[in-house]
Amino acid sequence: MSAKSPVPGKDGNKYVPFHERTGGSSVVYFTRDLSEEGLQKIFDRVGGVLKGKVAVKLHTGEAEGPNIIPRPWVRHLLSSRLPDASIIETNTYYEGSRYTTEAHRKTLAINGWNFCPVDITDSEGAAALPVKGGKWFTEMHVGKSMLDYDSLLVLTHFKGHTMGGFGGSNKNIGIGCADGRIGKAEIHTAAGSDNQWSIAEEELMERISESTKATVDFFAPRVCFVNVMRNMSVSCDCEGPMAEPVVTPDVGIVASLDILAADSASVDLIYSLPAGGGKALIERVETRHGLRQLSYMKELGLGNDRYTLIDIDNGDAVITAAEAVRDVKPEWKPDRYNVFFGRNKRV
Repeated sequence: MSAKSPVPGKDGNKYVPFHERTGGSSVVYFTRDLSEEGLQKIFDRVGGVLKGKVAVKLHTGEAEGPNIIPRPWVRHLLSSRLPDASIIETNTYYEGSRYTTEAHRKTLAINGWNFCPVDITDSEGAAALPVKGGKWFTEMHVGKSMLDYDSLLVLTHFKGHTMGGFGGSNKNIGIGCADGRIGKAEIHTAAGSDNQWSIAEEELMERISESTKATVDFFAPRVCFVNVMRNMSVSCDCEGPMAEPVVTPDVGIVASLDILAADSASVDLIYSLPAGGGKALIERVETRHGLRQLSYMKELGLGNDRYTLIDIDNGDAVITAAEAVRDVKPEWKPDRYNVFFGRNKRV
């Protein structure tokens, strides 16, 4: 923990339009192709930085959760591009189907994550990584065995989140790489509080982002970010089958070597959805002050919130977020992967 007495920032409920942002710019790739082929195609634009022993951080979900990235997509990507990679996860801070390593293993089996190694990195304890330039932390505790890897693919199901507003790449590793007992407690619970979830709004976003910085700094430059914008409930995958019904239309997949650019582009795409398609998710983001994730990542030097959006479906044309989603219908429609693995073994 930091020895300082920090004060949270403000305006986590205020969206900053693209034209009002300043500073550098990064490249973000975009495809509308929500399929295993689309995922592989966009991965190829950023995956070249991955070397050595590769970890893939994704949210494997609570038992029979319906909204996670389809397992066939991940299986195809790993078999074709990263045959020796391992999925990495950590146990949860709340008591659920992934609270202990034993329960977590059962949930992984139920959800069909059995086609490659899955390393529950805090099963043997935690390790501390430095947080450079943080105001809440000087170090963050992560799953111990995460330090055994050379590279990291952050493969994120972009969606809403009950406390974070949205779950993008930042939340995926800021919470998802912190170990289940020490790191997650440092992020969520104020010292001496008997309320497990006593930290919220801007302070929570800042703590998540500092945790993310510890992991990104550890792997840089061998880290890349892919956000799959499909089945975007306002609820996180940690709510499993109890997640709120999906109403936000599917958008596509974004990828970047810059975590802030990837999450900023994903948020911009939601705000740009025509005919009010992004209304539910925007409300979730703003009421939780989740936009502080973006502004604080920028303050921490984690990347740029300005970017060039490359449409890989159309000859690498440079487009705006509004142009990317111009033809998206406002209603969500399920696809053939909208089943529970435990109830339909075909997928």
